[in-house]
Amino acid sequence: MAYAICRVPVAPLRAEPAHKSEMISQLLLAEAAIILEETKDFIKLQCLYDGYEGWCQRSQLTITETWNNNGQSSLFTSNWINSITINEVPAYVPMGIPVPDAENAKQLSGVLKIGFGNAAIWNSATVKPEGAAIRERAEQALNTPYLWGGRSVFGIDCSGFTQLVFRFFNIALLRDAYLQATQGEVVGFLQEARCGDLAFFDNAEGRITHVGILLNDHEIIHASGNVRIDKIDNAGIVNVDTGVRTHQLRIIKRYF
Repeated sequence: MAYAICRVPVAPLRAEPAHKSEMISQLLLAEAAIILEETKDFIKLQCLYDGYEGWCQRSQLTITETWNNNGQSSLFTSNWINSITINEVPAYVPMGIPVPDAENAKQLSGVLKIGFGNAAIWNSATVKPEGAAIRERAEQALNTPYLWGGRSVFGIDCSGFTQLVFRFFNIALLRDAYLQATQGEVVGFLQEARCGDLAFFDNAEGRITHVGILLNDHEIIHASGNVRIDKIDNAGIVNVDTGVRTHQLRIIKRYF
C-alpha cells in the first residue's frame, strides 16, 4: 500500500482533481493518507486521521510505501504559529501539526526532513480533557477567519475547529459536523452542559450543518465568520454583536 505525506504547512483537499475545484478539507504538514487514485497533477487520498477523502496536488505530497503511525499522533505543535524547518528551509506552521515519531521521521529523512527544534510541543497523551484546559486551547483560535474546508488557525471551518481543539486532548473527531454528531453521548438539556460538550445545529431541512464548543450553559465558542464566543440558549445561538439568532440548536453531545 502506498501512502502520501503532506510536505507543506497546509495543503488543500479538493472535491475534484482540479485547482478550480472546491476545497472540502485540508491535510496538515506530516499528516499521512492512503493513495486511492492518481492523475498527472493530483492524487486522491483517504486521510488516516479522520478517513476523509479528497484530491491533493501531487507536488504538495511525499510518497512512501510504508507508514508506521496510524494517524493518532500524540505530539503536536502548541503555539498559534511555530517556527520550524522543512528540508532545512525555514517555515512557519500553525498549532496542531502532528510531530512524526522517530521511526517515521527516519523513514522520511531522505525526502522530507522536518526540524521541530524551535517549536513548542504539546503532548496530548499527558493532558486530561478538563474545562479550563479546553477553553484555553479553544480561545487561542479566537478571530481565526472562517474558511470552508479549513483545519487550522490559518483559516478554519466549524467542524475543523472542534476537531483541532479535541485533538490536543487525544480525542479523535470525524471531519464534518454531521459526522461528529454520531460520536459521543447525548446530553439531555443545555442546563446540564459542561465546558467541552459539543452543540450541534441544523437547517430548515433538519440536516446538521454547524457545531461549536460549549463553554458553559450560556456561552459557545464556534467558527462562524470567525472563531468567536456567542450566547446560546435552548433555541440556539445569538450573535453577541447583532443580537440576531443565527443557529438552531439540535443536540448536545459529550466526548469525555
